[in-house]
Amino acid sequence: MAAHASIALPRADWLALHHEDAIEPDLPIVDAHHHLWVLPGASYLQADLGQDLRTGHDIRATVFVDCHSHYLADGPEALRPVGETAFAAAQALAFAQTGSRTQICAAIVGWADLALGDGIEPVLERHIEAGQGRFRGIRARPTWHRDPAVHPATEGREGILRDDTARQEATRRLGAMGLSLDLWVYHTQLPDVAFLADQCPDTPMVLNHCGGPLGIGPYAGQRAQVFDAWRGHIRALAQRPNLRLKLGGLAMHRMGFGLDLADRPALSEVIANAWSPYFEVCIEAFGADRCMFESNFPVDKVGCSYPVLWNAFKHATKACSPSERTQLFSGTAARTYGIDLSLQPAS
Repeated sequence: MAAHASIALPRADWLALHHEDAIEPDLPIVDAHHHLWVLPGASYLQADLGQDLRTGHDIRATVFVDCHSHYLADGPEALRPVGETAFAAAQALAFAQTGSRTQICAAIVGWADLALGDGIEPVLERHIEAGQGRFRGIRARPTWHRDPAVHPATEGREGILRDDTARQEATRRLGAMGLSLDLWVYHTQLPDVAFLADQCPDTPMVLNHCGGPLGIGPYAGQRAQVFDAWRGHIRALAQRPNLRLKLGGLAMHRMGFGLDLADRPALSEVIANAWSPYFEVCIEAFGADRCMFESNFPVDKVGCSYPVLWNAFKHATKACSPSERTQLFSGTAARTYGIDLSLQPAS
């Protein structure tokens, strides 16, 4: 099963129009969210990730997150996603043979059907086995909006996190097994995330992509209004201690910043200025020890290159203290996903 064909593909010739050297190259980073996949004419595998990692930033480890790719071709439907976990573990082992100091896929976040309820446990056990010590949990993507201009539903429908008791039971089972739940939803669905967090307080949850503040369809030209609504939701979510937050994903087209529509790639300072208000709200609400930066590559590669992205994150956090930046760039992700950074080989 391939990654979703609706994903926009990066344009190498366009990205080549702007180059930046990495700033603060000695700041340790755990990339808390990336994908590996094969799309027609656009594979992004461990060697491709490796090229991005070698652009100057000190990436100590990465977290692989599901993209519905490399599923098993046969066998029980519920177990087919285990193939993606096995694939990610194999990619990690292959990359380790290159001698790089970076632990790619040091943590693996796969996929399993929450609709299985209690029946999710044997599926998770198979993921754990396939992950060879790297499997940390699953991601659900119940993105939903009634306007098709925003995005067609993946796993979502209106109220799915609130009214589906099987999904709630599966979420509790994750926590009982020492695993976490990543969530990708739009800002309009954030109250439902709060409800799920309250129903499953013992399950660690990680909200992806700043909580999905939309900027297309009915939200085009409504940035101030969206920001105000989104900010209120983020502040409410921060009251749930089992929730953490990934800072990133804002280069995606549906966020409405238009990086992918410009004649040339933007400078990292320009990107930082556009995104800083969102990061500031998240960090103020959750604290640096519950926030972590993510590249969301190669999805966000439609808007900027890897070195430019991390430069933007660094520019955006200049006002943070050294201890806060340590948490944002590596500490929170390492702690959330059980990554031992002491395993780094000497450079």
